[in-house]
Amino acid sequence: MSIYLIPFISAFIGWFTNWIAIKMLFHPRQPMNLGFMTLQGIFPKRQRQFAEKLGKLVADELLSFDDIREKLTDPEKIKNIIPLIEDHLEHFLRVKLPDAMPVLSMFIGDSTIKQIKDVLVKELDTLFPMMIAQYLDNVKDELDLERIVTDKVAAFSSDKLEQILQGIMAREFRFVEIIGGVLGFVIGLLQLLMA
Repeated sequence: MSIYLIPFISAFIGWFTNWIAIKMLFHPRQPMNLGFMTLQGIFPKRQRQFAEKLGKLVADELLSFDDIREKLTDPEKIKNIIPLIEDHLEHFLRVKLPDAMPVLSMFIGDSTIKQIKDVLVKELDTLFPMMIAQYLDNVKDELDLERIVTDKVAAFSSDKLEQILQGIMAREFRFVEIIGGVLGFVIGLLQLLMA
């Protein structure tokens, strides 16, 4: 009778070994010296290399500094902020300038305010792309995307890294556990049939 338990025992062993293997991706977090070998989870042990590869991938393939420059200096994007600039200039010319220089404001009427605003907006429309490009040139070295991503991922706690990867791959991990049980059961059946 106990011979018929072989497929179930094999299924449990298959599931359990895969479950242990998945746990060992993350645990133990700190190296454990067993005398003849040191045991540490794959992700905690290789977190720095993982972070470096991810940083390089992001900087080279996903998001480059040139992509950022292109988006920030896009003339259409700049045109979208012109109404905000116009509103600010309007408020400045009608409220702040008269408060700061009451005598000057007596000589500025509605048509003059409109002309000043139109000239300034036109000038800023030309100046903004150059200012943004110059600003980006100044911060390019500080905005090293590869280093930023690498440092942030390397600084993740092991708990956070496990949480992120479990969140992404939970179904796949579960599938690996189940397939271990199924394969174990099939191997147990084969052993039973061969006995």
